[in-house]
Amino acid sequence: MSNQLLSIILPVYNQADHIREIVTAYVQALSKIPNPYELLLVVNGCRDNSLEICNQLAEEFTSVRVVFSEKGGWGLAVKLGIQEAKGDLICYTNSARTSPQNLVLLLLYAVANPETVIKSNRKIRDNWKRRLGSLLYNLECRALFDLAYWDVNGTPKVFPRACNQLLGLTCDDDLIDAEFNAVCRREDYPMLEVPIFSFKRHSGRSTTSYKSAYRMYLGVYQLWRRMGRSKI
Repeated sequence: MSNQLLSIILPVYNQADHIREIVTAYVQALSKIPNPYELLLVVNGCRDNSLEICNQLAEEFTSVRVVFSEKGGWGLAVKLGIQEAKGDLICYTNSARTSPQNLVLLLLYAVANPETVIKSNRKIRDNWKRRLGSLLYNLECRALFDLAYWDVNGTPKVFPRACNQLLGLTCDDDLIDAEFNAVCRREDYPMLEVPIFSFKRHSGRSTTSYKSAYRMYLGVYQLWRRMGRSKI
């Protein structure tokens, strides 16, 4: 349905050195999709001049809007973007890792399947330590939430506004992706996984460390208990 508005949420955290390149490439790639769209740049907790650059991009491209938060957090940025989104189909993704081609691919799947949640399944990772860590985390999530799919943290993720329980996600941190998948399972939302093979970062290094990985393993268990108590 070419009249459906697409809302694409891009959390921005200390990306002043490459956010202009990313957004410009996205705008060019999105011209291949017949649907109207908006790009929501959620600048959160930045210590560089990302906000200034994003505001400039909003002046240059009518499709770009800026959402600002002094507080940082992947989940918080996603939540703020969802709250501001006007689209019939809502997408969020990690702009540091998502190529324009993969973004367009996932959005085209979503347009063709407007009642289905679409998520990526990344097939390649940087090194064996990250692959092992991801495997353990995904096994934990699959066991706790009875999931049938992999790559819990994979983005882009696209969902129709009609999946309204996804509009009220609560996590402010990296656990929002586990919550996203758990809500989809609870509500029995149909989901389609799309394999993608790109793993190159635009800039910088992953912020995942052994300490943060441990927090996620523990955190997803706590999320499971919290959701269970809420009968989610």
